[in-house]
This record gives sequence, C-alpha cells and structure tokens, in this order.
Amino acid sequence: MQLNYKSINSEFQYPFTISNGRTKTHQPALIVSLQLGNHMGFGEAPAITYYNITVEKMIEDLEAKKNFVEKFALTDPERYWHYLHHLFPQNPFLVCALDMACWDLYGKLKGRPLYKLWQTEWKNVPLCDYTIGIDSIEKMQEKIKANPYPVYKIKLGTDEDIEIVQSLRTLTDATFRVDANAGWTLYEALQKIPKLKELGVEMIEQPLAKDNWEGMKILYKESPIPLFADESCVFENDVEKCFNHFNGINIKLTKCSGITPALRMIKRARELNLKVMMGSMNETEIGSAAVANFLPQLDLVDVDGPLLLKTNKPEGLNIKNGVVSLSGYAGLGVKFSWE
Repeated sequence: MQLNYKSINSEFQYPFTISNGRTKTHQPALIVSLQLGNHMGFGEAPAITYYNITVEKMIEDLEAKKNFVEKFALTDPERYWHYLHHLFPQNPFLVCALDMACWDLYGKLKGRPLYKLWQTEWKNVPLCDYTIGIDSIEKMQEKIKANPYPVYKIKLGTDEDIEIVQSLRTLTDATFRVDANAGWTLYEALQKIPKLKELGVEMIEQPLAKDNWEGMKILYKESPIPLFADESCVFENDVEKCFNHFNGINIKLTKCSGITPALRMIKRARELNLKVMMGSMNETEIGSAAVANFLPQLDLVDVDGPLLLKTNKPEGLNIKNGVVSLSGYAGLGVKFSWE
C-alpha cells in the first residue's frame, strides 16, 4: 500500500465552547490515504488538545514508521488494526485515521459501502442532532433561530444551565439533549437533572468527572433522565465499567482508535443492555461518513461536524434536517480527492 497524508485546519461556523471555558475557532486534523492499485481509501483524525494529541505528533509518529504502515499485505481491516495498534500503542488517534482509511479502501476493493459489509440495512436510523456550544444566552438563542433542527445537543456546565435550557425551550419544541462534558459535581447534577426533565431533556451525556464512578453509581439510581458515558468510555475495556453506572455509551471513533474496536464496543454494549450513541469530534465529511455507516446499529447519533465547520464538502454525505444519507459510493460512502 502507498501512504499519503496532509494536515487541515477547518474553521468553525461559530466559536465552539464547552464546559471549563474550552473554546475553539478552528479544528485541526490529519487526513491520510492508503492506495492499492487504482483504489484509494481515506481516513481522518482530529487533534484534541485535552487528550494531548496534535497533528504534528501524529505526523511525527507516522513518518517514523511509514515503511511499516505501507508494507502490510491487506487481507482484512481487523488484522490491520491489530498491526497498527501494536505499531502505535500510544497514539490511538493516528491508529483511527489509518484504520478508517483501510476500511474505506477495503470497501472500495469489495465494491460495497461499509454498512453493507457489516450486513446491516439502512432503515430505522436515528436522527442527527445539531450542537449548540456554550455562549451567552442571547447568542445561544441566535444559533437556535439560525439553525432550525428537530434535535439539539446543548452544551452545559455553567452556573446558568437551567436558565439556558429554559430560554431555548421558549423557541422550539425540538428534542433536547444535554452534554455537561464532566462539568457537574454530584450535588449539582442531583439538583439540575429533575429540572431538565421538566424541560423535556431526552438524555444527558457525561454529567460527572470521568473517574467519579461512585458518584455515577448514585446518580444512575436517582436520575429520571438516561445518562450516557463519553469521557468515561474511551476504550473497549471501559464499556464494562459503564454497566450499572450509565444507561448508555457514546463511542468516539478517534478516541477508541477506529472503526474496528468500535464494532466490538457496540457488540459488548448490547450484551450489557446499554444504549449506544456515536459522537462527533468535529470531523469533516470523511470522519463523519465513517460514523454514518454505523447508523443502522445506533440508538442516537451526533455526527454534526460538517454542519459546524466551514469545510469543502466532498460528495456523498448529506445531513439535512437531522436526516443522514450516503450516496451509495463504496467504502465510507464519500467521494474525496486531495485537490
């Protein structure tokens, strides 16, 4: 296989803020391609500062072992993931990008989109939400007005959380989801969640700190709203920990190290009777198309990166009024070129 890569830095439509005051105006990412004959597969990994992974670090690691990446004889993506996992044990983001490119390439070689390779049908797929980042109440209201949507994910973790949701609820009857990004204490969560229930909030993502398992055990029993793990569920071995602490998990391809482990995480979550969501890390259409292929296996999805970023949009992935569709191209389902 022949490897190529490039870095990108996509601008957000609005400055993107989550709990603890973390704000981004751009999303850097690494795009990789793996080519075999006339077929080329693409993968993506956004850089996330609070996970200490930069594009520069991914490129450094990739250059150091480029020959090993290219020399693998592709037979199936799962074998390649295991190879990459041992090749880059400290860089799951890079493994994700390469694993995604491998699956895209494999699907193109087989002439089928990934969801069909996984023997799933495109039916009863969940609606995608639109994320409203933390801002002044007035600006959050402006975002709602400018982006009418059937489902919103509202970032919280401030002293005005209830006031924010109350103000947004006056504008729409849409489904609300809340993402606290580990921004609440147990006491705050116990106080806020019943009020959010009254405001029609459907689910809450990561209410407490990622390692506050004792607090989550209490909150899980008390909460009238389903709770989903995000920061508490990064890798495969975290799924088991979430049992009896959360009602569901939110899988991020970049964090868990790719498509291959995500498939196994879904299987284990179902065995534990956990709901399954897949989330965005503000990927462009490439990474978002990978998430989209999982839709027939998901209960909830947050794949709104292409809606939040000002990107050159490859052909194939469409998200309109919450409905996600793929064109039918083989592999990831998008048509992308370096130009």
